[in-house]
Parts: sequence; structure tokens; C-alpha cells
Amino acid sequence: MTSPVPSAAAASVLDLAPVLPVVVLADAADAVPLARALVAGGLPAIEVTLRTPAALDAIRAISAEVPRAVVGAGTVITPEQVEACTAAGARFLVSPGWTQALLEAMRESGVPYLPGVSTASEVVALLERGVREMKFFPAQAAGGTPYLRSLAGPLPQARFCPTGGIGPATAPEYLALPNVTCVGGSWMVPADAVAAGDWGRIEELARAAAGLGAAGLRDAGGTCR
Repeated sequence: MTSPVPSAAAASVLDLAPVLPVVVLADAADAVPLARALVAGGLPAIEVTLRTPAALDAIRAISAEVPRAVVGAGTVITPEQVEACTAAGARFLVSPGWTQALLEAMRESGVPYLPGVSTASEVVALLERGVREMKFFPAQAAGGTPYLRSLAGPLPQARFCPTGGIGPATAPEYLALPNVTCVGGSWMVPADAVAAGDWGRIEELARAAAGLGAAGLRDAGGTCR
């Protein structure tokens, strides 16, 4: 099953951009200028993680004031968080892992969702439940590109957004895989730039990250996939 899409211009949240910014905000006042900088740089999908008390207010502000952004919630681990995030305006949900209760809540929310997986068995279990789009986490620690490449043969119907330990140097390696459509990362939102309100720097980093999609169209041998 593919969840309702966040934008008529894309078939899935995975297709909005090659990189999904993973954002941790200590101050909700930074949410709107940060989102505007990311969107201007070519990264419209933004995952605001529920790691700080400001997260829900940040999602609410972006949803209300940055119409070109597709704001989502990350680190969603309970059904109660699913309800709170969608009420705040989250247009997609991302979890580091999943349980049946969490999966049912995300499914019933009516917005796209990416349950987290790190093993073949978890992927198969989600495929049995009609879910084909997943977060692979923690990507580098769980096996990185060799592991995902190994999954592509027996489980070609699964598509992944790897997240965890990925930077600008390794992102193209992931994007070159046939079962990877985008990657998650935080390198384009460095904490010092956010603290300084250096939105121009963040826009530049976002633009560079958005350009990684072209690099991901070629494998290590330079052949288009």
C-alpha cells in the first residue's frame, strides 16, 4: 500500500527531493526561516523530529506559514504522537522502528508514513501488511549500501529512505541504489548555523544537497541506472 501523497506533483514523499532534511529545533521561532531556506534551496520535504519540546510548535508554524514546505514529523514512536503530529499539521510521519499498534495508528492517520526497519525480516513483515516505502535506520550502522544492495534482489518491491550517519560524501552511493529514492540527513542544517540564524548558509547547503540527486543517477562505473 502507498499512503496518500503529500503533493500532486509527486507520487510519494520519497520523490519530492533526493534528500530529506532531518531537523532538530530547540526554539520554534527558528522553524519558519529555516523551512524557507530549505525550500529555497530545493528541499521542500522537511522532517522535524520529536526530540525537543519545541517540535510540535515548529511543525505547526511551518504548516501555517510556509505553504511550499511539506513538513513531517520524525521520531514518532507512539500512537499518541501520531495524533498530536497530524493535529499540528504534519503531512507525513517517520518512525525509527515500528510495532503493530504504531503501524495501525500511522495507517489510520491518513498521511504518508515511513516505518523504520533495519532487517530483512522487518521488511518482509511490512510488505505482508501492504507497506512498500520504509525508512532504513540506522543506515550506516545497520550495514549501509552493501546491505541495501543485497535486499534489492529478493525484495525489489521495497523502497527506502536510509537515514543515520549519511553525509554529502556518502549520499550519492545510496542514491545510486535501485531501491533508494532519497536519503535522510542533517548536514544541511548544522546546529551552529541554526543558532546563528545563518539562513543563507543553510540555503546554500540545501541547494548542494538537492543537486546530489543527479549524482545518484549514476552508479560507481558511471552508468545511468
